Amino acid sequence: MEYNSLLLEGFLASIHLLVAFLGTILLTSWWIKVARRNKLGGKDMNKYNKPFVPEAGGVAVIATVVIALLLYMFFKTFILSSQANLLEISTLIITLLLACFIGFIDDILGWKKGLKQWQKFVMTLPIAIPLAVINAGNSLIDIPILGMVDLGVFFPLILVPIGVWGATNGYNILAGYNGLEAGLGAIIIGTLSAIALITGKLWLALIGGIVVVSLISFYLFNKYPSRVFPGDSLTYSLGALIASFAILGDMEKIALFLFIPFIIEGLLKLRSRLKAENFGIPNKDGSLEPPYDKNYSLTHVSLRLLKKIKPSGKVYEKDVTYLLLIFQILLSIVTIIFLI
Repeated sequence: MEYNSLLLEGFLASIHLLVAFLGTILLTSWWIKVARRNKLGGKDMNKYNKPFVPEAGGVAVIATVVIALLLYMFFKTFILSSQANLLEISTLIITLLLACFIGFIDDILGWKKGLKQWQKFVMTLPIAIPLAVINAGNSLIDIPILGMVDLGVFFPLILVPIGVWGATNGYNILAGYNGLEAGLGAIIIGTLSAIALITGKLWLALIGGIVVVSLISFYLFNKYPSRVFPGDSLTYSLGALIASFAILGDMEKIALFLFIPFIIEGLLKLRSRLKAENFGIPNKDGSLEPPYDKNYSLTHVSLRLLKKIKPSGKVYEKDVTYLLLIFQILLSIVTIIFLI
């Protein structure tokens, strides 16, 4: 009986993953046409001729993920006859929709009206509300020297909002290269999902699998040369989702370690008072040059490093993306080997 139940759950899980993959392909293809028709997009700044590329492709990813999660809740309720973790899944859906909606507003107004950075920071504050109001996570924290400390209501009302807000905005600052945002998200969430699976949080692992499959599907459109940009509708959502996984899966320290590239990025950005751009200066042959005399982003560091390593001295956009993705993969390997 238990064996049959496992087979059923495995079969249902494969359906969710298939929906995530095919749904993202269909919705992204549709969104590219809609965005191009309505001129919702921007210039690809790392290309010499600055081609127009549809923006806010994250809408298609988040819509697909939400559909797959609702399908998961339906199967869980009516086929598996289980109510386990439905509150947490519902909260994740609301968090994703909030993050995507706020990011989409930024995608529309940010480039037209020129929203200031502090305005964007304030806009993202409500994203933490769903997790805070259900008292998500475990308030018992292992603090160095002090040991295990119960933070009580301080955890959901203060730390959770700070964590979600920080991850949402932090994830948004390392961007601007074809395939980078979707690739980093797939690696980080894939790592958190693997850890959730290892630690027995199967429901969270499946949700992570749905997101990763959707991101891989979107990457096919977003990789170099990109046919659609993810926009803040995806970067805000991925940042919020990483924080949600950390809180719901008691993986705060692990998520913080995986977030090292974004922490470094934030520190580098502060050198320019958050004014520097990540883009390189494109040449006619498609290669890139560092845009500033100093490094204000990991993309600038990558450009200079690759120019020294590559025999030709020519660095292309996809080279920078691949180097940063490799860096993230190495962090994930270290995490799984040493931090679980």
